Amino acid sequence: MADDRTPPEEQPEETPAASEEQAPAPVDARAGEETPAAEEAPVEAPQDEERPQGDPLAAAAAEPAAAEPAAAEPAAAEPAAAEPVAEEVDEEYEDDEDETPRVKPEIPGADLEVDIVEEGADPLTRDDDDEEATPGDSDDIADEPIAAVTIDLAAGARYRATGKRKTAIARVILLPGTGAYTINGRTLDVFFPRPTLQRNIRQPLEAVGYEDRMDVVARMQGGGVSSQAGALRHGISRALLEADPNLRGELKRRGFLTRDPRVKERKKAGLKKARKRPQFSKR
Repeated sequence: MADDRTPPEEQPEETPAASEEQAPAPVDARAGEETPAAEEAPVEAPQDEERPQGDPLAAAAAEPAAAEPAAAEPAAAEPAAAEPVAEEVDEEYEDDEDETPRVKPEIPGADLEVDIVEEGADPLTRDDDDEEATPGDSDDIADEPIAAVTIDLAAGARYRATGKRKTAIARVILLPGTGAYTINGRTLDVFFPRPTLQRNIRQPLEAVGYEDRMDVVARMQGGGVSSQAGALRHGISRALLEADPNLRGELKRRGFLTRDPRVKERKKAGLKKARKRPQFSKR
């Protein structure tokens, strides 16, 4: 049999062009193997290496690089927009500040306003005259006469009322007269020697302007001197209200119709008085 194989010397030699065409095949295989890794974490390719056209690694690296400048543009625009707002705020603060700085006086406190309370004046007094007065209000309000008072002063007119203060009870009768006070058969100066108590008793009639045109007849019971005087003033005020109901507002504003609820506190068991305790002894 004849040998069909061609001797090695006669085998055709591969041309350099054919070898160059087959060379890129291994590169494509490596690119296909490295593609998953490039998707997970893209790695920037060195600039020195030249990659063939259509390489997926080059395309993947180019996309993030193109997205970074686009994201940087809005970030650069934000500081530019914030600068005008900061300038406006600074201008507002500059407008609020005084143009002329405060000069420190040579004497400390010389530039302060003087606030002096006159002697005898109450710094806590209120200017409102419409508020209701209490029994402890100033005597100036009580001394002011009430205008437009009309009380029937016929010969047989009698106005009765009862006043109370602590345990004292005063039964009062108002009738036309000359301003005399009769208390348990005695005059006002004899029954109440203190000028302060006399003044408090006269306040209701002086307020309405009838201190010289009406007499007061009263019967006192219980209490002490001070409580009896308070009960008598309370009774006279209530009797004036019976004579003219329109006086309620003025009399109540002066505190004449308010029954003082303060009374002596009861004694407690184990104590000497309402609050007083025996001396403490440790042993």
